[in-house]
Amino acid sequence: MERNGQIKVGVYVDVVNIAQNGGFGMQYNILREFACRDNGVAIRLNAYVAYDEEMAKKNSDYRERSRNFHSILRDFGYKVIVKVVRWFYDEQGNRYGKANADLDMAVDALMQSERLDYVLLVTGDGDFVQVVRALQNKGCRVEVLAFKNVSHVLRNEADVFTSGYLVPELSLIENQYKYDDKDDNEKRKIVRGVCYSFFPDKGFGFMRFMKSLSGGLWITDSRKSESPYDTAFVHSSQIQENIETSSLPNREQIFEFEIKPVKDKGWQAEHIKLIYHY
Repeated sequence: MERNGQIKVGVYVDVVNIAQNGGFGMQYNILREFACRDNGVAIRLNAYVAYDEEMAKKNSDYRERSRNFHSILRDFGYKVIVKVVRWFYDEQGNRYGKANADLDMAVDALMQSERLDYVLLVTGDGDFVQVVRALQNKGCRVEVLAFKNVSHVLRNEADVFTSGYLVPELSLIENQYKYDDKDDNEKRKIVRGVCYSFFPDKGFGFMRFMKSLSGGLWITDSRKSESPYDTAFVHSSQIQENIETSSLPNREQIFEFEIKPVKDKGWQAEHIKLIYHY
């Protein structure tokens, strides 16, 4: 399937699911770059969005924001598949709207996968488990990316699951850069990562964070030049008090922390706080 060494990539984004589960404001240009790492070329970029026509008629701000968002997606090369919100009433007479794009997204991914090497499903919805299996049975590698409320079965079924929190610049971090109080020229960066090694009896360990969008995600040894990861030393005194260090290491926990350069010793992690636990 590869041509001239390029991997043919398909990206399918359940926009509503992601926006409602930790990914509001996700940077779609970074998502494309992440999906096409390692010499990939985007063959399909599909974004499935909901649009409330009734709201659009009444609220010009909603109408304009929706149109602008769709235009931005198209500027980044995504095909925007619009699902119009349909309104229903339940048994109690309560009105509710639905704009489910699951079926469209599943059918598109399955039909288009014959011309793809790898599919990235951007959703946490467990309804896609069977889609993942079907794609894999067709010989396609399947990765899943999502933020919060991700189906455990979906995570395990994918060839690779990536937390959206860990991809650099995919979701904005407030005040991502700050200066040291003692040295205004020393800029610290705030990153997100996992604790992959910790010694509770000694009170220290190591954090791993993604430093770039290149390299294989499986190359977790940051000493290798092709690894997309870097490592930071952490002392227990820098870990938020409500975090039980006896449970570390734990790759299910996503941390946010500052990294400070230490001469001849690499990075040191400070002010570590837990932002999500899968």
